[in-house]
Amino acid sequence: MLQIAITQPFAVDGEDAIIRHLLANGFDVVHLRKPNANIDYCMQLLKQLTPLERAHIVIHDYYTLYHEYTLRGVHLNSNISAYPSNYQGTRTRSCHSFEEVVKYKNECDYLFLSPIFDSISKHDYHSKFSHNELLRASNEGIIDHKVIALGGVTHDKIEYLESLNFGGIAMLGALCNNSDIDTM
Repeated sequence: MLQIAITQPFAVDGEDAIIRHLLANGFDVVHLRKPNANIDYCMQLLKQLTPLERAHIVIHDYYTLYHEYTLRGVHLNSNISAYPSNYQGTRTRSCHSFEEVVKYKNECDYLFLSPIFDSISKHDYHSKFSHNELLRASNEGIIDHKVIALGGVTHDKIEYLESLNFGGIAMLGALCNNSDIDTM
């Protein structure tokens, strides 16, 4: 099961050490999502990481950094609607419905589906899917190895998500208090 960490949306002191710690403790990929930080901050952060560490980074907000720092990939969202020219990296996207998953699954290496549970980091962002809806989507093959569960994911929910055939998990809020970093 792919394990993905998503950064805080703002600049964080010592973030290079945090990313190293995440990668050393079971996370396969780190999504660098910085809508509240500028490109200069992201460039400085990426310069502090080794080429091997940067190979685990998917960028959300400043796709021009993909080629410059030889990152793993680019994540499509409201800030980035298309991949850069000559793009060869990992292709990811956020989805908020089963219909979006079906529409975009063939174009991506993996997709986030959210919110699966009530969000930890976004107040008043509640689960959109009942257990029965998730089970139906799993049985129909909508949820599969390309679909990553996001939203309220904590370590204790991984077994449940595996039973629904999710291909991985993504965490942001659970990492804010460091409770799930060392338990992966």
